[in-house]
Amino acid sequence: MPKQKTDDLIQVVKSLTRAEKRHFRLFVKRNQASEDILFLQLFDVLDKQKEYDEELILKKLPAIKKRQLSNLKAHLYKQLLTSLRLLNKNHNEDIQIREMVDYAKVLYNKGLYRQSLESLEKAKQKAQYGHFSTMALEIVEFEKHIESQYITRSIEGRAEELTKESEKLEKTIEYANQFSNLALRLYGLYLKVGYVRNEKDFYMVKEFFVSNFPKVDVKDLDFYGKLYYCQAHVWYYHTTQDFALCYRYAKTWVDLFELEPQMKELNAPLYLKGMHNLLNALYNTLYYERFVKALQKLENLPNEIDITQVRNIEGLFYLYKYIHRIKKHYLEGTFTEGLELVPELAKMIEEDEFNWDHHRVMLFQYRIACLYFGSGDLENAIEYLNMIINQKNPDYREDIQCFARILNLIAHFELGNAQLVEYQVKSLYRFLTKMQDLHGVQKEIVRFLRKTPRMREDELKNEFTRLKEKLSKFEPDPFESRPFLYLDIISWLESKIEDRSVQDIIRKKFMVRDRTRKR
Repeated sequence: MPKQKTDDLIQVVKSLTRAEKRHFRLFVKRNQASEDILFLQLFDVLDKQKEYDEELILKKLPAIKKRQLSNLKAHLYKQLLTSLRLLNKNHNEDIQIREMVDYAKVLYNKGLYRQSLESLEKAKQKAQYGHFSTMALEIVEFEKHIESQYITRSIEGRAEELTKESEKLEKTIEYANQFSNLALRLYGLYLKVGYVRNEKDFYMVKEFFVSNFPKVDVKDLDFYGKLYYCQAHVWYYHTTQDFALCYRYAKTWVDLFELEPQMKELNAPLYLKGMHNLLNALYNTLYYERFVKALQKLENLPNEIDITQVRNIEGLFYLYKYIHRIKKHYLEGTFTEGLELVPELAKMIEEDEFNWDHHRVMLFQYRIACLYFGSGDLENAIEYLNMIINQKNPDYREDIQCFARILNLIAHFELGNAQLVEYQVKSLYRFLTKMQDLHGVQKEIVRFLRKTPRMREDELKNEFTRLKEKLSKFEPDPFESRPFLYLDIISWLESKIEDRSVQDIIRKKFMVRDRTRKR
C-alpha cells in the first residue's frame, strides 16, 4: 500500500470516536464468520500506535506476512468507510437517498419494476424536500429508463410528466451551477490576494464578476441557486470592501435558511458559512449590537440541531465561534479578557481534532497575536507572528503574511530591539516590493520604523503625531484603508502619544461609539 494511502488509513483510524470504534468492531464481528479476523487485529494494533510502525505490526501479528500487509490495509480502509457510512446514515439525508436508489437498482435487476419505482418515488420525495436537485434528476432518469420497459395504461401521461420534471431539474441544476462556479472562483481569488489593493485590482475583480455573472432571473432559482447567488455577491463585495452590501447579501443568505428551517440540519455547513459571513460584515461595519445578536444566534445552534453527530459540522461550529468571539474582544477593546480563549483554542489547533487547513490555522495565529499585542504581551505576540513569517512559501493570503511582518516589526520596536528593527525593515521592504503591496500606508510605516530607532526619546512623540496625521489622510481612501482592516495602527499611535495602552485607547473608542448609538 503506497505511503499516501497508509497515511490516509492512519488518519481515519485516529479520527474515530469511541462510539465509532465500538460500532466498527460490532460491524466486523457481525459480518464475518470467523472470530480470527486479521484486518480487525490490524485495526487494534494501529489504534494503539501513536505513529505507524510496520516492524512492530509484523512482530505483534505473526499471522500477517509482509507481502499481505498492503492488501490488508486497503481492505481495512474499505471496511472502516463502510462501517462509518452505516453509522452516519441517520444523520445524512443524501446517504439515505442513495441507499433507496441502490435498493431500487437491486429490485430492478430482479425484474421487480413496480417495487423499484415505488422505492424511487420515495427517494425522489426526500431529494425534493432537501433540494438535492442533482440526485432528483438521477432518480427521474432512472424512472424514465424503467417506465420504458414497464408498460402500464398510464404510460402516456407518465412519460409527459417525467419529461417535464427532467427538463425543470436540468435548468435548476444549470442555474445553480453557474452561480456556485462564480462564487467559488471569487473565493479562490480572495484567498490568493485578500482585499483589493488598488484601482487596478478593483476593476479586474469587477470585470471578472460582471462578465461571468449568469444572465438568469433570480425568481427562476431554487434554494441552492439563490444561496449561491448570495454567496457570489458576498465574495464580490467582501473582496472589494463594500461591507454594507456584503452585509445585505449575507443576511439574505441566512434568511433563506430561516424561511426553510429544515435546511439548517440538511446543510448545516452552508448555514454556518452564511452566519460567518454575516458576522464578518457586521464586524467590518462596526454594527456591534447586531454583531452580538448574530453571535448569540450562532452559539445557540447546538440547541437547534445536534452538531456532535458530524465531525465536519462540529469543527466548523467551533471554528466560527472562536473567530467571532475573538473579534468581539477586538470591537470592545477587551484584549486581556480575550486571552482566556487562547489555551483552549491553541490545544484544539495542536491536537488537530477537526483537520482545520493551514489557511485557517494561519488566521488564528494572526488573531491570537493581535490579542497578545493589544493586551501588551509583546513576547507572545511575536511568537505567534513568527509562526506565520516562518512558513515556507505559502501561496495563500499574502495580505496576512504582509501585516504579520509589519506587526512583528512594531512589537520589536516597542521592546526596544533597535538593531533587529533596522535589519528587519530592509527584509520587510523587499517582501512588500516582491508582493507588489508597497502602498502609502506601508511606505509611511516602513519609513517611520527605519528612522525612529536612531531618535532620542524626546523626539519620538512628535514623530508619532506626524505619522498619525499622515496615516489619517489615508483612511477615507478605499484602497489605502485596507491596512486598517488588519492592524489598528492609528490606535497604537494614539497610545504612544497619550502614554496609554492600546487596549485603553480601543476600549475608549468603543465606549464612545456605544454611547452615541444609545442616544
